Amino acid sequence: MKKFIQNIKKYYKYAIRSAKAELKSEVAGSYLNWLWWIIEPLCFMLIYAFVFGYVFHNRQQYFITFIFIGVTIWGFFNRMIKGSVKLIINNRDLVSKVYIPKYILLLSKSFTYLFKLGISLIIVFILMIFQGVPFTWHIILIFPIILVLYVLSFGIGMILMHFGVTFNDLSNIVTIGLRMVFYLSGIFYNIRTRLGGTLGFFLLRGNPVAFLLDEVRKCLIEGSMISIQGVLFWFVVGIILCLIGIHTIHKNENSYAKVI
Repeated sequence: MKKFIQNIKKYYKYAIRSAKAELKSEVAGSYLNWLWWIIEPLCFMLIYAFVFGYVFHNRQQYFITFIFIGVTIWGFFNRMIKGSVKLIINNRDLVSKVYIPKYILLLSKSFTYLFKLGISLIIVFILMIFQGVPFTWHIILIFPIILVLYVLSFGIGMILMHFGVTFNDLSNIVTIGLRMVFYLSGIFYNIRTRLGGTLGFFLLRGNPVAFLLDEVRKCLIEGSMISIQGVLFWFVVGIILCLIGIHTIHKNENSYAKVI
């Protein structure tokens, strides 16, 4: 862990510069530039709102804000997990020529995803004002939830990044797994009211995305207290996964260049 902290201090400036360069390259040559970072989540929100709000007559209060929170939280988790699998392979030129702790690559990626998450959260607050969602002090509780989401995603990402070097089919497996998690996370429906019972209980406690998403909606839309025990539990799980990922990468760091 000490080596990890030292490497973060040494390479965080590189991670920030790399993230800025990637964000610029994403919009280079595009007429709408950075507006795509707003248009993309808004389009997904409108599609889900139409299908599940209009077609299936969902009567969830503040449904537009409800949906967009789901798209925002899922979007960050999905990017972190999918983006980590082939991260070392996609940076083979850098990995094979220059020494850099491999989790710094994921750290840099995470900065770009956090930036997009921040933009989406601003849109969430705008939608809350537009729909007349009451603002309460519970809104500040979103910060520890986002921290837990980040730590959990980073830990899973490091582990997948390691196995993605040698396991070629991992990307396909992760894609299928994420699709299943998407539908079981309550992105466009409320697990507590739609499912309830044993299934809803296990989904909210066994699926960290569903749990954290539900907690974000609690503090933003419902203005209620979050589950401190649940948030702390998944934070500890995230820390454990990070420690496993750090140990695995440190142990195999010299072999990645040979494999790829």
